[in-house]
Amino acid sequence: MPLPQLVMDDPWLEPYAEEVQNRIDRFRSRQKLLNKTYGSLKAFASAYQCMGLHYRPDSDTWTYREWAPRARSLHLIGDFNQWNRESHPMSKDEKGIWSIELAGSELQSGSFFKVQVSGKNGVYDRIPAYVQRVKQNNETGEITAVAYREKAFAWTDKRFSAKKAKEQPVVYEAHVGMAQEHEGVGTFREFRENVLPRIKALGYNTVQLMAIKEHPYYGSFGYHVSNFFAVSSRFGTPEEFKELVNEAHRMGIAVIMDLVHSHAVRNFSEGLNEFDGEDGLYFHTGGRGYHQGWDSMLFDYGKEEVLQFLLSNIRYWMEEYHVDGFRFDGVTSLMYFHHGDFMSFDSYDKYFRDVDWDAMLYLQLANALARQVKRNVLMVAEDMSGMPGLCRKIEEGGAGFDFRLAMGIPDYWIKLLKEKKDEEWNVHDIWHVMTNRRDKEPVIAYAESHDQALVGDKTIAFRLMDKEMYWHMNKDDDNSTVERGIAMHKLIRLVTLALGGQGYLNFMGNEFGHPEWIDFPRPENGWSYKHARRQWSLADNGFLKYEWLCEFDREMLRLVRQQGFLHSPFARELNIDEKNQVLAFERGGLIFIFSFHPVQSIPDYAFYVPERGRYEILLSTDWKKFGGHERKDTQRLYETYDSDYLHLYMTNRTAYVLKKKS
Repeated sequence: MPLPQLVMDDPWLEPYAEEVQNRIDRFRSRQKLLNKTYGSLKAFASAYQCMGLHYRPDSDTWTYREWAPRARSLHLIGDFNQWNRESHPMSKDEKGIWSIELAGSELQSGSFFKVQVSGKNGVYDRIPAYVQRVKQNNETGEITAVAYREKAFAWTDKRFSAKKAKEQPVVYEAHVGMAQEHEGVGTFREFRENVLPRIKALGYNTVQLMAIKEHPYYGSFGYHVSNFFAVSSRFGTPEEFKELVNEAHRMGIAVIMDLVHSHAVRNFSEGLNEFDGEDGLYFHTGGRGYHQGWDSMLFDYGKEEVLQFLLSNIRYWMEEYHVDGFRFDGVTSLMYFHHGDFMSFDSYDKYFRDVDWDAMLYLQLANALARQVKRNVLMVAEDMSGMPGLCRKIEEGGAGFDFRLAMGIPDYWIKLLKEKKDEEWNVHDIWHVMTNRRDKEPVIAYAESHDQALVGDKTIAFRLMDKEMYWHMNKDDDNSTVERGIAMHKLIRLVTLALGGQGYLNFMGNEFGHPEWIDFPRPENGWSYKHARRQWSLADNGFLKYEWLCEFDREMLRLVRQQGFLHSPFARELNIDEKNQVLAFERGGLIFIFSFHPVQSIPDYAFYVPERGRYEILLSTDWKKFGGHERKDTQRLYETYDSDYLHLYMTNRTAYVLKKKS
């Protein structure tokens, strides 16, 4: 039998060829079975169309179905029957699915309801597993299901395609609730009207939305999901979310959302835990079903009903809300029994040890399904292990993702800023960290995401400038700490974008160096929203230095659009000069040269270029409009003359991007 393509491309994988081939075989076997049983993978993932509560206009009836095989009884309760716990019993079929039918006149659209489940653990009121609309009480936090007669939404995005975004993703990571300046919870409408235009103007082609699914605790950042098919009511209605997606598509912006299928909230009343009265329905039993570090429940991917629930969830968000893809959260935890805890993946053997093959099969099915639903879907894995094949085609031995997040890069920048003085920065290390990725497995690079901005940590801008940001950000206020911070902020972001991957990600506000941290309302801060918002006015008012960083971000992304260098898989090393802390490389026909030296400028710095000719400077971090000093004439052309070397005045803490003109 020939080796899988993944192994042929990497001889170090030959000892694990059988494991890689087993990935392919397991997928083919399960796909064949699902096709035989359900007709297709897509049909298997259609459970949301019949499970939960649905109104049928042709018969003017409501039908509610729930999977709870070990429950003793189920009763539908709500304001439609004054929460009577006996009047509406449900009946169970041989598959453990309970159902009830009500006349259209009996249950009004907008009514609140729950299902009372009697089981081994007692009698409890639960939220239906497939519920598509919920409402959270702002005062008590209680979540209640809402009956609703769906109306057709007037989509206008038929011609939109995420193809360009998929080819060169430039991602704006955003949280709707904290995307406003006032102290409170932002809405879908505010985001659509105020933030989407900013994203468009900056040049991002993709918005990644966090916390869209309902979650009981606002401060969880949406990672403790309770209701997988329901839009979080704290931000608005499902229709308002559709309006947001529709408007993003009108602007040419793809919308991907955080997909948290690696775990679920442990909460009993809002979530799926012990739904039919016993442990082990949607989740593994005992310790295997609980993540101690996250205080959450872990799905049993080997169970067909769980697979159907999760895959139906993927199809639902793509078809009902037209999302263009997903950023899969916690993939490392999902793939391994040890969840990646206290594990350094420093050998190939560790990639294939303690792997949950049911979970790996789920990832393959999820990626295969997503491509059946939408051709140009964008699938991104949050994985810190570097599992070989995660971003390779399934038939080659992979899991089928398009991109992996380059999680080691932000960790590197934080470590460097915390532990090294500027003069100790090693450009060899920078080159290695930025280029340390697997061939043919694209990554999305980022200097920082929401993770680095959480309370207890610091954004890169705040780590560089700290308290000086409170007093010295006026454009006419000279301050050496702030000057250094702004210069380094630009260098870090540009080298990450230019060298770190085939895509780029930024968390909202970080493009202009948003100060301070993110801290959601909680008892410890007096339930304050002061740090759960974005102060857009800092970049907009015209007299603060934040505007310089914002303008640099805009120009940096314009370079991506115009030159398309992210299409080039890897950069070509031209010069790594440890003594002068200079790094030069070629990528996509562009020459990038960085000086990280804190003080030294070199009048006639010579470095090798692949082609002789005249070069123009397309971008300089030292331009005055970015807060620089314009110590170099960037309007003239720079010529190699009769050698393979280009000569530049290499100013300290500066980067230039050049292109051969003739």
